[in-house]
Amino acid sequence: MRALRHLNKYFFKYRYRLLIGIIITITARIFTIAVPKFVGDSVDIVGRYINNEVTDIAIVKSKLILNIFLILGSVLVAAFFTFLMRQTFIVVSRYIEFDLKNEVYQHYQKLCLTFYKNNRTGDLMNRISEDVSKVRMYLGPAIMYSINTLTLFVIVISYMISIAPTLTLYTLAPLPVLSFSIYKLSVAIHQRSTIVQEYLSKLTTYTQETFSGISVIKAYHIEPSISTEFATLSEESRNKNIDLAKVQALFFPLMVLLIGVSNIMVIYIGGKQYTEGVIEDLGVIVEFIIFVNMLTWPVATVGWVTSIVQQAEVSQQRINEFLKQEPHVVNTITTHTPVTGNIRFKNVSYRYDDTQITALKNISFEVSPGETIAIIGKTGSGKSTILDLIGRLYNVSSGEICIDGTPIDQLNLYDLRDSIGYVPQDAFLFSDTIMNNIKFGKEHATDEEVYAAAQNAVVHQNIANFNKGYDTILGERGITLSGGQKQRVSIARALIKEPAIFLFDDCLSAVDTETEEEILTNINKLAKNKTTFIVSHRVSSVKNADKIIVLENGQIIQQGTHNQLINKEGHYKDLYLKQLNEKEL
Repeated sequence: MRALRHLNKYFFKYRYRLLIGIIITITARIFTIAVPKFVGDSVDIVGRYINNEVTDIAIVKSKLILNIFLILGSVLVAAFFTFLMRQTFIVVSRYIEFDLKNEVYQHYQKLCLTFYKNNRTGDLMNRISEDVSKVRMYLGPAIMYSINTLTLFVIVISYMISIAPTLTLYTLAPLPVLSFSIYKLSVAIHQRSTIVQEYLSKLTTYTQETFSGISVIKAYHIEPSISTEFATLSEESRNKNIDLAKVQALFFPLMVLLIGVSNIMVIYIGGKQYTEGVIEDLGVIVEFIIFVNMLTWPVATVGWVTSIVQQAEVSQQRINEFLKQEPHVVNTITTHTPVTGNIRFKNVSYRYDDTQITALKNISFEVSPGETIAIIGKTGSGKSTILDLIGRLYNVSSGEICIDGTPIDQLNLYDLRDSIGYVPQDAFLFSDTIMNNIKFGKEHATDEEVYAAAQNAVVHQNIANFNKGYDTILGERGITLSGGQKQRVSIARALIKEPAIFLFDDCLSAVDTETEEEILTNINKLAKNKTTFIVSHRVSSVKNADKIIVLENGQIIQQGTHNQLINKEGHYKDLYLKQLNEKEL
């Protein structure tokens, strides 16, 4: 139960609703136990009439009619309060489910990119959906039935003891056996629930990756092997669920057996005591039989609730694993810190925690607002890492990054990122309209601003040719568009934001040279007073930059303007001549 302590703050938040629910539950149970009392009185008056203790049939009829109305009234009142009980507890569980999902989601957003590299999307989705749903069952039905059962047991057993202590003792004798059995079964349920949840995460992850990569699967015609692997994983998951179900299935037969034993005890011991005169009223035996059967469902729920609690504990433990992970990049500044765009790297080095690869080594440079700096180099040379560090997606391992003369970790993180228009290497678009995808850069942008951004990204005409134009709904990750169109929509999304800093990470790789030249010309016009970073493999993309940095193995091996670099031997000149020859061919 230690993992479930995390939920105590939500119980405190909704404590008044829960207190009202407890009062309603007690009220409902009080009216519930009135029914056996009135039935017992009815049986008793009929028994007295048969034994000639009461001779006036009118008295018997009036007593029976009165009891019938009292029984109906008690049942209706108990049903009404039971309805209120369910509304109270179940609604609270939905509120807490909402809060918990938001807590997990908000924490996901705070965690660093390393976390997402180490954990699969399917597992993240499973913990915020299936695991939270398991926890909700504990927050709602489990707690509701636990309070209901406890209240019913206290009221019923207290009443039973008050009218027939010895018979009560015999009637309740099987319950300790049930409690011990539940304890033993709970241990097994806890272990098997953990395994079931782990396999559910594996299934979710596998299917998510399969559907995301369906184009590759079809292109390589590996559907049969994928189906076989999925069938194997599904079979393993099914077997684990069956193992869990076998243990859970023991509860109800055990409950029926012990309730049956209790009924036998009531009939035998109660009948014996009635014949011996220990129990004076025959109705007491009838009351006890009703009480025993009234306790049938609560006793059954003990096993069910125990199973729910065990599964909830497993799920909450899995949720806590992520909630306990702290982000490495933390915003410690609450004041507003505007950004103009002067960026200085001073002996910056960075090593990735997950791979221990040193991506950057003693990088130093400076760029002022209105300047464009280009970064070029081989794959894996550290180009994208520089842009990630400017957006403070990671903290530097050593050295210092200053923006407008202030260390980057002393800036308000949200102000910093608000001042950046970032176009990643792998263009990501959401499953929404093209209009809304571009507005992602500026939520309240007008349609005219969207059209202007698309025109500057040279994608307006492509969008206009679609049947629904800007209202075209994109598939997952923008699969509806071609690679070049996705890149240009991503560029439009950054341009419409009009930030102080532009970061273009090799975002023209899928665009032809002519279109590339037009886009770069538009960017230069829009970025006159802004700081612009352009990462590329093409010399044509970087030749007009104010400064060009050439990276190799995380180190700067050359820097200068295009004219300076083509006039000296080195990597940049070699690359320029190679691409020039390829263009001529």
